[in-house]
Amino acid sequence: MSMLQEFKKFAIRGNMIDLAVGVIIGGAFNSLVTSLVNDIVMPVLGIFTGGLDFSNWFIPLDGSHYSTLAQAQEAGAATLNYGVFLSGMLNFLIMAGVVFLMVKAINKLKSLEKPEPAPAPPTTKICPHCQSEIHIKATKCPYCTSDVE
Repeated sequence: MSMLQEFKKFAIRGNMIDLAVGVIIGGAFNSLVTSLVNDIVMPVLGIFTGGLDFSNWFIPLDGSHYSTLAQAQEAGAATLNYGVFLSGMLNFLIMAGVVFLMVKAINKLKSLEKPEPAPAPPTTKICPHCQSEIHIKATKCPYCTSDVE
């Protein structure tokens, strides 16, 4: 089988489509959480921290002083951007929490599904001589009086 045919066989299976949908939804969800953190959570945290902008928390590695991260980057200075890292960490924690809650909810829904009851054991059998339906414990057919096993 050629590699192209093998890939085509792989690509048309349902799992790959499910994976693609998951990646697309995950990307959209990621942008939503990033917006939540950057546009809602961080400004509120900024109020409680005296108006500090987390995105401007950085350490210039060249020893100079810059007022903002943009000025340091414009000057070409290498910086440790720990404020951006904190925002990313908050994004990750929110994403991990939401995914955990989603998996927990899905598992709970799966556990609520009632399993199909096991089929009842047979209570009758067929007489090998007359093909009549008789009780499973019968040793003699009531219709043809033959001995049955």
